[in-house]
Amino acid sequence: MRILRTDEARFAGLPDYPFAPHYLEVAPSLRMHYVDEGRKTASPVLMLHGEPSWSYLYRHMIPLVASAGHRVLAPDLVGFGKSDKPSEVGDYSYDRHLAWLSAWLEELDLRNVTLVCQNWGSLLGLRLAAEHSHRFSRIIVGNGMLPTGEDPMPTVFSIWKVFAGHSPWFPISRIVQLGTERTLTKAELAAYEAPFPSADYKAGARAFPGLVPLSGDDPSGAANKDAWRVLEKWRKPFITCFSSGDPITRGGDRDMQRRIPGAHGQPHITLRGGHFLQEDSPEDFARVVIDAMKSEMAA
Repeated sequence: MRILRTDEARFAGLPDYPFAPHYLEVAPSLRMHYVDEGRKTASPVLMLHGEPSWSYLYRHMIPLVASAGHRVLAPDLVGFGKSDKPSEVGDYSYDRHLAWLSAWLEELDLRNVTLVCQNWGSLLGLRLAAEHSHRFSRIIVGNGMLPTGEDPMPTVFSIWKVFAGHSPWFPISRIVQLGTERTLTKAELAAYEAPFPSADYKAGARAFPGLVPLSGDDPSGAANKDAWRVLEKWRKPFITCFSSGDPITRGGDRDMQRRIPGAHGQPHITLRGGHFLQEDSPEDFARVVIDAMKSEMAA
């Protein structure tokens, strides 16, 4: 496996991203980067990004949640952000991503975790929480899901999968802009491109659409069914915070509210925005997290 590492200089002076870098080896010679802000003795809030973004997506939420008294951790998935990037699409699999994330979670020995997840952050985060349920105290999902391959995916996803797998042009920042209602600045667009100095670095981003289980025979579909069996008995708080304008995950919030016991009676909310609600409604999304943790702070 050939592993690429983005030069730190490409991340210099990014707007609204003053966070000190932290690194952890999650496999031999494979380093994962993460943001770690706030009071280190506080219960952790784990913010997981998706495709094709990185922890920069949460830059407006991290300081708000940290200043409310919480520890906020936002890792870059392997292949994204400041984390190392295996150079071939075939280097990535659903199980490998779970193994890398699990190694990170266990090495830091995070407990009483509040999971905040979106997009592939949900596909990985919900599996992570199900498989390490003793480490998690609540889950907040924004524009995310845990597919098993049994339900048909929207046509727009099929188009996206073909594009990611075959298009010679794969413009990361334009993809993020397409999923965001507000117009990103040139500096913000450049920040989303920063992890990828050439096409060789984009294998992880290209791989993700092809890893979504689309049939019941998919091995990750079977593993996700196992995770659903845990979630269907999950009685800890489970909150959905979807946006009003996401064609891919629309309706997934109602399915989770119905199937997961911990979702019953929770303050589910719909926020203004596109797929990347962290860009369109970061303050409101952060408020959902802070309000959900108020009972814990009072205790």
